[in-house]
Amino acid sequence: MTDTPKTKPEVDFYEGPEPTELVIIDLEEGTGAEAYPGATVEVHYLGVDFETGEEFDSSWNRGQSIEFPLSGLIKGWQDGIPGMKVGGRRQLICPPHLAYGPAGGGHRLSGRTLTFVIDLLGVN
Repeated sequence: MTDTPKTKPEVDFYEGPEPTELVIIDLEEGTGAEAYPGATVEVHYLGVDFETGEEFDSSWNRGQSIEFPLSGLIKGWQDGIPGMKVGGRRQLICPPHLAYGPAGGGHRLSGRTLTFVIDLLGVN
């Protein structure tokens, strides 16, 4: 755990066309343990729709972090969190094939490019 919890992030608008591959932007480098593929991670996160900027999910709004195995998450998180260190904050921009699949896929976010800001709090 980090000593001083960060506050809920603001998402900066991404300059340029909507990405077709995963974009990883380290907003703050961590100094703790490094996440690895298949790890169980504890995170705070914020998710917004790339096109509209509308927030669709936030652990900050629920007032508690969440812990889960990377293997159970969307491909963009499976690929984008390993290498991140505890205490870091990373922005991931996940095109549909790395998020919830193409439009009509059955999830309310299918077909959408999604932006996440993730604070890594722990690695198990």
